[in-house]
Amino acid sequence: MDAMETNLKRMGEFFSEGPTRLRPHYKNHKCVALARRQLAHGAVGITCATLGEAEALARNGIRGILLANEIAGPVAIERFVELSRITEIMVGVDNAHTVAALAAASTHARVPLHVLVDVNVGMGRCGVLPGELVLKLAQFAASKGLHVRGVLGYEGHCVRMEPGPEKVRAAHEAMDRLVRSAELLRAHGLPAPIVSGGGTGTYDISGRFPGVTEIQGGSYLLWETDYAAVCPGFEPALSLLGTVISRTGNERLILDVGLKEISGERGVPVLKNAAGARLRKLNAEHAVVDILDSNFPAQVGDQMEIWARYSDATVNLHRKMYGVRGDRVEETFLIED
Repeated sequence: MDAMETNLKRMGEFFSEGPTRLRPHYKNHKCVALARRQLAHGAVGITCATLGEAEALARNGIRGILLANEIAGPVAIERFVELSRITEIMVGVDNAHTVAALAAASTHARVPLHVLVDVNVGMGRCGVLPGELVLKLAQFAASKGLHVRGVLGYEGHCVRMEPGPEKVRAAHEAMDRLVRSAELLRAHGLPAPIVSGGGTGTYDISGRFPGVTEIQGGSYLLWETDYAAVCPGFEPALSLLGTVISRTGNERLILDVGLKEISGERGVPVLKNAAGARLRKLNAEHAVVDILDSNFPAQVGDQMEIWARYSDATVNLHRKMYGVRGDRVEETFLIED
């Protein structure tokens, strides 16, 4: 709890000092109680990645939701329409097919729908190429009756670069593409009050770039060891508690924690407070720990903690998180979606 609150306060203070605001990413923790804490510390709304996340936020009364992703198909669009009936929500668009489908659904349901044009600022995933194609799609959306609120873009290709001039240059180039696209919309009479980008790994660069109005950072709250080298200043807050179920002499331990409980996509997680042992491998249901010091005390039945290397993909494997202060469980956090 202390580490989480330190991270919450630090990010809140950063965005209280400049014109850019924070719309943190719900996918990091999937917990409405933590989203409320972020809003209480100055966030202008909450970003999410899926319709399921948006629905969890909406049914708990959260407003100012940004679905920073594309949707497609009649089922997804109908779900978005239903969400738009009950809360303030926007969605990213990057193609005319979805724009036309959203517009038709909006007309049929008599529900106004709000969109941001998704701009490919260099990551090469979703998004329209900057410039004229952004303007063309925004004009088409407006002509079909959708409410164009601005642009969004994610400089994901920058967030895990080592700190330094190259990272600053790459992030500035990405945000320049985003801001110039918004300016092009305004120059042609289209409103673009929202210019939304960024992540935790570039929050202090993109969050000070002129013209960017909000940043979607999320990982800062729970933190993760994968980010530690590229974005220092936050504290790891999310760990998993495992039990030693086997010990082979002074060679290895086996914990009852595997890939079904903790993410391994971005490398092997690290043991917490366990000098003398190293987590070497994750299997489906087991963690293989090498004993480096023959005096390492852990025995069968003892518990050990593992820092999450990738918090987003660890949280979604569970239904609860426990907020610990000192040696006491202070609060139980429900993972909604």
